[in-house]
Amino acid sequence: MQSSDLQRLIQIIVEELAAAGSARTPSRCACHALSYECCPDRLRDVIAAGAERLGLHATGGVGSGSGVAAMIDHTLLKPDATRQDIETLCREAAEYTFASVCVNPTWVSTCARLLAGTTVKVCTVIGFPLGATTPDTKHFETRRAIFDGAREIDMVINVGALKSGDLRLVERDIEAVTAPSREVGAVSKVILETALLTDEEKVTACTLAKAAGADFVKTSTGFASGGATAADVALMRRVVGAEMGVKASGGVRDLEGLKAMVAAGATRIGASAGVRIVQESKGQKPMTTAKGY
Repeated sequence: MQSSDLQRLIQIIVEELAAAGSARTPSRCACHALSYECCPDRLRDVIAAGAERLGLHATGGVGSGSGVAAMIDHTLLKPDATRQDIETLCREAAEYTFASVCVNPTWVSTCARLLAGTTVKVCTVIGFPLGATTPDTKHFETRRAIFDGAREIDMVINVGALKSGDLRLVERDIEAVTAPSREVGAVSKVILETALLTDEEKVTACTLAKAAGADFVKTSTGFASGGATAADVALMRRVVGAEMGVKASGGVRDLEGLKAMVAAGATRIGASAGVRIVQESKGQKPMTTAKGY
């Protein structure tokens, strides 16, 4: 990144910070739904950011099981996950038609094989969960994951570099993942780890992710001191605008939690409780499954 480019980026961040200071978190309407009659402005924004994730339930609120499932990355990132756990995850993803399964890189090829012939994508994580690896390491990890069958890439930013004010390193860190993803049409998501950041740092991280050509910004890994909040999702949505997706991840355990995140501006949800959420959306009694981050 040239010096002139860096100066323009800094100016953009300053403008975003100024705007964030005067912005309010959007209020939720009484219906807690996404119907055109009730929430026309919010619905237009969400559709612009990712209509394919909401189309099946946009007129009737977050209540259609198939519509809810299409928003969810069915997640299992526990370090002690076994092959049997991964097979169960993929079987559930195919049955409920989740957007993707999100797994550690070691399981990508297994999931790609198990989900071949379905609409479910394989999502994996890069630099996970700390983000404290070098850009070239993240670049190689991304290329290997894509080779193994991943079509969605969730990378963790270098949080320490961001908090140190090293914007050049953070931008290079993100670009190391977004560039190889773009080459093959894979979706890239940038995990901010919002629990560790100030609002100013969240705005900066979102701006850097947008400048690096990421497709989504994402709240959390699920391994830090806190997960997604509606306030963080609303802030991220305001900064990235309608051009990018916002993924809420970490602590979304039920249908009400999903509704709150969608109302705030999320277009994708990362959850280990995806089956429970879909069952609730269908009015069924949730059945417990052994999942988790």
